Amino acid sequence: MKAVVVHGPRDLRIDERPRPEPGPGEVLVAMEWGGICGSDVAYWKHGVSGTAALRHPLVLGHEVAGRIAETGPGTSGLTDGQPVTVHPAEPEGNEPLPERIAGRTNLHRRIRYFGSAAFDPHTDGGFSEYRVVRADRIRPLPEGVSTEHGALAEPLAVALHAVRRAGDVRGRTVLVNGAGPIGALVVAALKHRGAAAVIASDLSGTSLRVARAMGADETVDVSSGAPLPEDVELSFDASGAPAALGPVLRATARGGTLVQVGNLPGAAAPAALGDLVTREITWIGSYRFVEEIDDALAAMRDGLDVSPVISHRFGLDRAGEALAVAAGSGSSKVMLRLDRTAAR
Repeated sequence: MKAVVVHGPRDLRIDERPRPEPGPGEVLVAMEWGGICGSDVAYWKHGVSGTAALRHPLVLGHEVAGRIAETGPGTSGLTDGQPVTVHPAEPEGNEPLPERIAGRTNLHRRIRYFGSAAFDPHTDGGFSEYRVVRADRIRPLPEGVSTEHGALAEPLAVALHAVRRAGDVRGRTVLVNGAGPIGALVVAALKHRGAAAVIASDLSGTSLRVARAMGADETVDVSSGAPLPEDVELSFDASGAPAALGPVLRATARGGTLVQVGNLPGAAAPAALGDLVTREITWIGSYRFVEEIDDALAAMRDGLDVSPVISHRFGLDRAGEALAVAAGSGSSKVMLRLDRTAAR
């Protein structure tokens, strides 16, 4: 089978690997679609994503969907040909979570994640024609949700988790800074959860157009020097840019809340944080998700349309070109077609 493998910075190859066989409690998924994430781009560009550094070749991809090709012994409720997506997190070990974070499985000390070099050996992702997956990580797609859209359940789950971290958003005016794929999906998640008005800000006109299509009521092109709004009770930073924190904190109302969903650098970086103290802002971190992937699938079943966030589609053999496009400023979500017969 073919697999998209990063061997080092700027060293991406389409490798041939043996087709895997499912063991007890596992299924083999014939992958159809994958969405390129910022972490995939980081591994390809730098050999590092956050604090995780490549030590060995790694199959990329954690936003994936396909169809069951084969079930291993001891599995039930899954059938060959069934369209599915994957919850890509696999907590390791049996260490219980402290009571204060009970149920927040995204905060386990050790979590293996598809397409991650956080541990050695690395955890291969799903940008391949086939991938063995634990049966408990499989999520069947609802009727009417294509495998292409199913591959976006993972980033939509990230957005829904961030919105959940903010509490009840019904009737509120919200600022979303950074309108890349995650920011655009945060916009959609906020509107889905009942936000009254969502303002999206970004440097890219392309990203702002996507945010509008995903439900933003107003957009701010900060590249033109336009200021962010003032006194917004609830803000989200989806840019992950330390330089953006100062303006977003200033835009957040005194006593307001800022949810940090954009992944900040793992090393020291300058940021203007004075307003965090003087305005008594509550700064909340949001990391991946728990089981919001189920909420994401339900939202798509109920009509949340993720198609505007998709800007490009490439075949598996053009993965290098796809990553280059995803790394540029003129794209939103770049999709990889991982087989030759996937239906849109």
